[in-house]
Amino acid sequence: MEAYDQLQLNYKIWFSDKNGKGLLGDGKWKILKAIDETGSLTAACEKLGLTYRRTWNDLKSIEEKLGFTLLETSRGGAEGGSTKITAEGRNLIQAFDHFHEKVDTLMQEHFDQMLKELKKK
Repeated sequence: MEAYDQLQLNYKIWFSDKNGKGLLGDGKWKILKAIDETGSLTAACEKLGLTYRRTWNDLKSIEEKLGFTLLETSRGGAEGGSTKITAEGRNLIQAFDHFHEKVDTLMQEHFDQMLKELKKK
């Protein structure tokens, strides 16, 4: 096995505000997708191993900075509560999905090219 054969590409994407403070990235994208799949913030947090309170606060902070709501919540009752993604939230998820698809392909192509260059030397 060549030394470079053990290298794997890993990276995270995030977007920040104009002051460089992180706003939205892979982690929040994954939690929004999990909420959409499970219909519950609690279930999504459990699925991803995140704390409810911090995740809730982070999502509320994103909403405040972006200027639109991501979540529609209903309090528990006989059936329990639920959390749904708003139309704007779904648009954000889909846009991030499309962005990731393009960037992932590009990153993999360039990573493969880099490995070829390294193996030539």
